[in-house]
Amino acid sequence: MAGVTCQEGDENQNQKNATNPSECDDSNKEEKNNRKVNEPQSNGQVSETETVEDEQTHTDEKTKEKTPETTEEPKDKNVVFVQDVGFTIKIQPPGTDPFELQVSSMELVQELHQVLMDREDTCHRTCFSIQLDGTVLDKFCELKTIENLKEGSLVKVVEDPYTMREARHHLRHIRDLLKSVDPSDAYNGEEFFSLSFLNTVTAGDIMTDKKRGKPDSVDCTPPDYIMPDSKDRPLLPLHPGLKDQWGPKCIKVLTYSGWNPPPAHRKLKGDLMYLYVVTLEDKKYHITASPMGFFVNQSTEDEFNFKPASPKHLAHALVDLLCQISPAFKRNFASLLKKRTQKHPFERVATPYQVYSWIAPHLDHCVDYMRASDAFANRIGYEEQIPGQTRDWNEELQTTRELPRQTLPERLIRERAIFKSHSDFVSAAIKGAMAVIDGNVMPINPGEESKMQMFIWSNIFFSLGFDVKDHYKEFGGDAAAYTAPASDLLGVRAYANLDPEGLYTLGTVLVDYRGYRVTAQSIIPGILEREQEQSVVYGSVDFGKTIVTCQTYEDLLKKTAAQLKIKPHKVLNSEDEEITLLSSVDCKGIIGNDKRYYILDLLRTFPADINFLPGAANEIEFNPELKKLGFPLQHKHNLVCLRQELMEAFLEQKYIEFIQIAAYEFQQLRQKKQDKKDDKDKTDEDLKSIERISKIMNDDDSSSQLIEPHKIIQALDPDGQSEETTKDIISKAAKKVGSRSEAGFDVRFNPDVFQPIVRHANPEGDEVRRDKNLIKEASEFLVFQVIPNFISECLTHASSPIDGFTLVEAMHARGINLRYLGKIVDMLDKYPQLSYLQSISVAEMLCRSAKHLFQKHMHSVEPMSVSAAVSHFLNCFLSSFVNPHAQIVADEFQSKNAKRKSKKRSKEGFLGRNHDNEWVLETPKSLWKALQEDLKSHFDFTLECESVDSTVDLFHVQKISVLRSFCMKVGIQVLLRDYNMDNKLKQAFAEEDIVNMFPIVKHNHTKATDAYQFFTSGQTKIQQGNIREGYELINEALNLLNSVYGAMHPEIAACLRLLARLSYVFGDYAEALSLQQRAVLMSERVLGIDHPNTITEYAHLALYCFANNQISSSLRLLYRARYLALLCHGELHPEIALFDSNIGLILHAVGEYDLALKFLEKALSLNKEFYGVKTLKVAMAYHLMARVLSCQGDFRQALQHEKECFAIYKDQLGEDSERTKESSECLKHLTQQAVFLQKKMNEITKGEKNVYLPPLQIATPAMNTILDTLNMINGIELVHFVQLSPNAVAKLRNEILKNKTTQIKDTDQQMKQIDDIVTKEEIKGDGDVNKDDCSRMEVSPDKDGTLTTNSCTALPNGISHPLPINNTIELD
Repeated sequence: MAGVTCQEGDENQNQKNATNPSECDDSNKEEKNNRKVNEPQSNGQVSETETVEDEQTHTDEKTKEKTPETTEEPKDKNVVFVQDVGFTIKIQPPGTDPFELQVSSMELVQELHQVLMDREDTCHRTCFSIQLDGTVLDKFCELKTIENLKEGSLVKVVEDPYTMREARHHLRHIRDLLKSVDPSDAYNGEEFFSLSFLNTVTAGDIMTDKKRGKPDSVDCTPPDYIMPDSKDRPLLPLHPGLKDQWGPKCIKVLTYSGWNPPPAHRKLKGDLMYLYVVTLEDKKYHITASPMGFFVNQSTEDEFNFKPASPKHLAHALVDLLCQISPAFKRNFASLLKKRTQKHPFERVATPYQVYSWIAPHLDHCVDYMRASDAFANRIGYEEQIPGQTRDWNEELQTTRELPRQTLPERLIRERAIFKSHSDFVSAAIKGAMAVIDGNVMPINPGEESKMQMFIWSNIFFSLGFDVKDHYKEFGGDAAAYTAPASDLLGVRAYANLDPEGLYTLGTVLVDYRGYRVTAQSIIPGILEREQEQSVVYGSVDFGKTIVTCQTYEDLLKKTAAQLKIKPHKVLNSEDEEITLLSSVDCKGIIGNDKRYYILDLLRTFPADINFLPGAANEIEFNPELKKLGFPLQHKHNLVCLRQELMEAFLEQKYIEFIQIAAYEFQQLRQKKQDKKDDKDKTDEDLKSIERISKIMNDDDSSSQLIEPHKIIQALDPDGQSEETTKDIISKAAKKVGSRSEAGFDVRFNPDVFQPIVRHANPEGDEVRRDKNLIKEASEFLVFQVIPNFISECLTHASSPIDGFTLVEAMHARGINLRYLGKIVDMLDKYPQLSYLQSISVAEMLCRSAKHLFQKHMHSVEPMSVSAAVSHFLNCFLSSFVNPHAQIVADEFQSKNAKRKSKKRSKEGFLGRNHDNEWVLETPKSLWKALQEDLKSHFDFTLECESVDSTVDLFHVQKISVLRSFCMKVGIQVLLRDYNMDNKLKQAFAEEDIVNMFPIVKHNHTKATDAYQFFTSGQTKIQQGNIREGYELINEALNLLNSVYGAMHPEIAACLRLLARLSYVFGDYAEALSLQQRAVLMSERVLGIDHPNTITEYAHLALYCFANNQISSSLRLLYRARYLALLCHGELHPEIALFDSNIGLILHAVGEYDLALKFLEKALSLNKEFYGVKTLKVAMAYHLMARVLSCQGDFRQALQHEKECFAIYKDQLGEDSERTKESSECLKHLTQQAVFLQKKMNEITKGEKNVYLPPLQIATPAMNTILDTLNMINGIELVHFVQLSPNAVAKLRNEILKNKTTQIKDTDQQMKQIDDIVTKEEIKGDGDVNKDDCSRMEVSPDKDGTLTTNSCTALPNGISHPLPINNTIELD
């Protein structure tokens, strides 16, 4: 039946995260880099393997418990210490020489299989076994369990007979090898491949040639389009080296023969299947697959002849047979394998989720019969699930969550299983949603209107984002129906992150595709067998009219309600019965046939945002200041809720208020009782009480919802002399902050207040009034504190969004809904230095409003006109051409009109229904008028501009940036070419420019809890100065992340970046380069080649390349980073100033003074604009300019710039600062040079004899000096390792104790003091670094706001962010 059969895939190549290829060469080191992690399916059986790099060694098999807080005493009781032993074995493949391989005792035999399938000389083999002394080794046993396997053992690879399944696997593997260097899958968004251009940018692998980048061989000429003040924004450089991306063609046709399946009598002879091959020499062959291997038979297109051809060719591997019959195949296949081997493993491993490119070149559609058979036939034999079955997604998702979680190994296995099942479910949901929109799935209610239809495909339920049967009529109609799934997903995330035992949520995925929103959900067992009204045992199915409850659900929801701060409240049903709810009234509880307790419809998990509910003004008095800002505003819909992040921040604020009230009241009590004591004693006692309370706040678990009263009482009154009075104080403080308990802090929200559909038991009572006031306070907190604090952070550059994605990420992380973006833009008018943020914000609002219009636009488009409709919309939106026309012919209009007259035929395909071609009538004027209306209704932003050109001029937005953002939001893939959107005589986009449309997916990201704890603990240690401990914790977090996620994930990229930074500050430049290279490759693959995080990773890698003397690569990387940044936001951004400073410094180092001056001048201009004319960054920019000018011999200008630098340093840091002194010395030197030069010029002017102008002695700056300056402008200072003897340690300790009240702000001064005590050994360069010798370092902020330790600093946004876990990716 249509829609119930999953596509089946190859177990080795098509399962994402199933195989992670490694380098296929003979290097033992690279062979060692292949590792695998076994993963259990829901039935507990190990079915797949996964390889990861050696540096990211898996820890699934590790049973030694660790905790981020302490590695000395494990929390878990069941701790087993297992020693991981490494040793070397010899492997003997058939027909080749044996090779040595370094293995670990914890590895599986299956990992050896994957090593062989990745090596260049054995990668074409799939059907073999591994034997030791004639005994076949079990694939899923650990090496340490194998007897007689020891150092130097010889393991043989023995060819096994084929079965039908193995033969199909083999053919699939060969086909994947033939296209292993083909980027078509990455551009088409298939097979979990994505793009990476790092090695193209650096002209090869930066780790394979350490000699590249010497100053005498540097090509430092930047492209014209990245030069300062260039207005050109070409798109072709976004995908460099396209011609070199494709590998050689090896064969013309490789497919199944038309003679399949073998006749019965041939099956009895062992024939498995027949293949048809056309070689590059245009020779045609029919090949038989048998248990012994492959041979050429005598069949033709017209005659079946099973006999072997003459001469006989028989080979166990198909590649060996093809090499025998086709010299061209042999030659080209060897070239292809060589090209494949040159790729980094991270360029070839599959990503956990599909990443799509918004721009792609024109791809030739080549003949591929295997692809055709995949598209239209069941892929039996290499399916993605158990043979003959469709995966029960709900059972998989829920079973994995029921796995044990007591010990660390159990949690790792459980989280790995959850992640694998969830990622597979997301992939299946995407396929199903696209099939639904494409009309390939039959609805389960075909007689209903198209918007009301529902679908089931592969055990997944699909529904559309329309208001079915006017369910959302009172809340905003289709606008509310479109928003409800997203709100529901936020609720699912909240409950899933709590991971409650006994309470289950549905697997939920939102897919926006071709203008339609599709919600995909796993199916509750039995839900389709009965009406929903009969299934719901908790909550309401009719918006509060009928409300039911269940004691079991109440018991389960008590825990989650406490954690989510949901207040138990009483409501009335239609029969005026009081029902106690611990969730919103919309939440439904259903007991499935599997006896599990499910909750769904969680769209109102968090309280309403009354700032966008005009009806709330009738129930509560609004703050006059809010009214001045225009609140409450009428939104498109009434499903407006506050974000969970805001609720957490608000409750933290209330908690601090609670502690302050309690401390103040206790202080007043103490003053009455201790009037005889002097003020100093009273003050000291009060401070001690506050410190004790603060310790409780820091030590208490953040998930605890009610602070235990005895802790606060003990902190306020440690002697127990006033226990009863202290309880009264706590009760009074709790009452003032609105706590529901008088015994402590327990503030919760009622999600059902301000909901007209809900009737409370006592709507006029004090309790409901307090609930409303609390939500009112939260809404005011958002407007008056959170938003101003966000703007303040941007003013101090603690946060600097690069594009709309990072802006949204930053707002959501602070709990700010996007509907406040219009108010933020209005507030930014007061801050000229934040003009870049205003431009990004306006562009983001434009793209989101255009997305709303695009969805309606696409609803009137039939399938044959999709590309024409999309190009027409882009022309109306972004082109300066005032009269774009839709590219459609009259005959098509007539055929459409004829089709539209038939009601019966209008129901045959989803995209072929109810099309009235309104999109053809769209004009730029009508579109921008609709944009103005949507901006006003959604963001309360008034756009005075009536065209794209006036908007660009007013807000300084870039058309190319808007195009990029819009395509990524709605899923448009445009042709890779340069678009002239400013041409007023010709429309910019043609129908052929729309290459593809891809889905936009939202889902709940699973998390690695232990890795998150290790990572955050490591960050804390680093910021406290314990660099060594922090490094170990971060490294352990990396191991745990690899165990859970495999080799590819954004969080792994974050770990690699931080480890690279720590290695760099330790002075281990080579290790930093290696780690950062992997971070860049991973960021490109899992986030995108032009993602803001990828830009930052490029900049970090450029610095490490320079430190490793790869100057040419460093410049290329910085040019790439600047180009990508220009596409994202243009030149008016603080990040461009940093890039230009780095580029200018490196160009200065190689003697390109004219080019360096151009970039440094731009950096100076941008620093003045965004940081102020009297800031330290501007001073540094002046100093860099002076250095370059002095090298050019322009001492007058150099002197002028250095004077500006000196004035700023003197004003900001004082005359005694080292920087001020250095600037003063530089001034003296420049003055002497200028005076000497002027004196000579005067003598020459007077005509004196024997006077000549001496040649300028310009010394090229030392690389160490340039590197130190690069570190300074990037906010980095290297760790200085100090070898301390016991006497020196004691002497240093005494010295520190004497001066512990004195804070040494300047790093150089402190290091000088240490020099006076002990002998210092500074380790730099590529030497070995002993991280254990690093002493404790303390953190303090510089005057310019940079976080600095005494010996180690990262970029201002380099190490301060936590690991991006779960909902959003929080990287630099």
